[in-house]
Amino acid sequence: MSEIAIEVSHLHKDFGEVYAVRDVSFSVPKGAIFSLLGPNGAGKSTTISMLACLLRPTQGEATVLGHSVTREPRAVKSLLGVIPQEIA
Repeated sequence: MSEIAIEVSHLHKDFGEVYAVRDVSFSVPKGAIFSLLGPNGAGKSTTISMLACLLRPTQGEATVLGHSVTREPRAVKSLLGVIPQEIA
């Protein structure tokens, strides 16, 4: 069984009455190539922002190489680099 690099479990992000991400769960094995695909407004950037500790999830949990994005953001940030294609 392969080691899990990213684990996302029932992740949610709300902005007031707007639900940007609702109940997203997935895992990515270490060494895998993984992508998030979907139309504009589907929550891809919000999900990546939560994984990079730029946004705090409303509920749910995510880990990067075993480090919690909510309880260990410094450890997660030291492991990741995010460069958007376009800056809004």
